[in-house]
Amino acid sequence: MSKRIAVLTGAGVSAESGLGTYRDNGGLWDNYDPMEVASIEGWYRNPKKVLEFYNMERENLRKAQPNEAHRLIASLEKDYRVDVITQNVDNLHERAGSTHVVHLHGEVTKVRPENTFNDRDGFSEREVFDVGYSAVHLGDKAPNGVQLRPHIVFFGEAVPKMETAIDIVSRADIVLIVGTSLSVYPAAGLYRYAPANAPVYIIDPKPVGLADSRLHPIQAVATEGMKLFIKELDNIK
Repeated sequence: MSKRIAVLTGAGVSAESGLGTYRDNGGLWDNYDPMEVASIEGWYRNPKKVLEFYNMERENLRKAQPNEAHRLIASLEKDYRVDVITQNVDNLHERAGSTHVVHLHGEVTKVRPENTFNDRDGFSEREVFDVGYSAVHLGDKAPNGVQLRPHIVFFGEAVPKMETAIDIVSRADIVLIVGTSLSVYPAAGLYRYAPANAPVYIIDPKPVGLADSRLHPIQAVATEGMKLFIKELDNIK
């Protein structure tokens, strides 16, 4: 059987596609207050503002294309069972060819009724609608007559697919972390569920600020780091 690779990705893997990161200097949170546009409190306070923010995000995504890092991650499926667990809400992994993608923080191209709850048992996937890159406005309603909201895990909400992600990582032979600074919890702690004998590689242009002997850093941007990682795989086989 093919070895399993669990790939954990964050905003850095999509940065080379022109999509802004959130926490870096010049990132989205420098220009927008996340508590206003990406929290459940912000949604209740001003849903129009939240909808406009994610309309902008969908338009930015419409113009973006998968980059070489996305394609190299997808190419791993030729020789391995690859599960991508991403904090990103874009669809660039899927567009690059990855076939097993778990979106921890939701998907910007999807919406659902606002009376569905973002916890493990609170809503059915049947309630989620793919709107592609179309704008969604206040007054746009689901078939049940309820206002549509972004299918996003807002700040202040549970992460419904966390248990799925933990299960994937706990069965991995190799763990690869790309484009995330391991500062956003609970996703940042996912790699710790890897089996004791599973190597954990982290691709980041900045030094890894964690004193963890399990981590094998590759100090590079996503695309260059993926090329180096693929070379390293030859030593693991």
